[in-house]
Amino acid sequence: MSENSATPEPAAPDAHAPEAHAPEAAADETRGLGSTAVSAATPRRGAPMFPDGTGPAADPAGSHHERRIRSFQPRRSRVSPSQADALRRRWPTWGLDIDGLSRLDLDAFFDGRPVVLEIGFGMGEATAQMAAADPDTGILACDVHTPGQGNLLALAERMGLSNVRVANGDAIILLREMLAPGSLAGLRIYFPDPWPKKRHHKRRLIQPEFLALASTRLAPGALVHCATDWEPYAEQMLEVLSAEPALENLHPGYAPRPEFRPLTKFEGQGLDKGHVVHDLLFRRRAT
Repeated sequence: MSENSATPEPAAPDAHAPEAHAPEAAADETRGLGSTAVSAATPRRGAPMFPDGTGPAADPAGSHHERRIRSFQPRRSRVSPSQADALRRRWPTWGLDIDGLSRLDLDAFFDGRPVVLEIGFGMGEATAQMAAADPDTGILACDVHTPGQGNLLALAERMGLSNVRVANGDAIILLREMLAPGSLAGLRIYFPDPWPKKRHHKRRLIQPEFLALASTRLAPGALVHCATDWEPYAEQMLEVLSAEPALENLHPGYAPRPEFRPLTKFEGQGLDKGHVVHDLLFRRRAT
């Protein structure tokens, strides 16, 4: 789950520049790390956080794939010691760099469980809660936020979860190059960056091209669940999802929040400010 859209990520200075080249965020996006936080870079600025390959790579797809306008910005700035420790210990078995070079064997990765892809999970609290509530479903959680990756791995270990895996990198490359058609039991996109300025709307993730690709990776009956507290983006989501012929809306318009989606502290802060949260529930048609 991405951080609540009441505090969207700053826009890139040049909307057409490759986001892999965007400067590192100066502010601590993880909230509350305090003086125990450590720099993501080793002594020389820009050096890899995990030079030995035991953690997520800074740019896993590298030059293998096209440079294009992306819906995200890299957020590797700072991690706590506990997050860094979880990444170093758990990444080799529970982590995945999205390099786009090989097809992912979901059955082997999740011990035969049906798999839901979650794009953008923030600090991972809601992801961990949903995984604990449904241990028979695997959650492939995709994000580029290094502190959040470490936090989710730490939560999964602490809670004894065996059905969570963390993917680092571009979800488009993951869907297009690394997942087989019909391999996903669901898709979750909670509070993606709304990119509120009109000139940045092309960066929004929920676009016709994205859904056309994602729907091919969904098995018949797979659930697509989106949520946002940004009203104009909710309207776009409803329009675009409704226009995708492979999907059908389970409700006449927006859906009530399902009980399985936890209420996070960031969502609660938005509600306290008067934001209205919209859920959208669509299903992959049988044909």
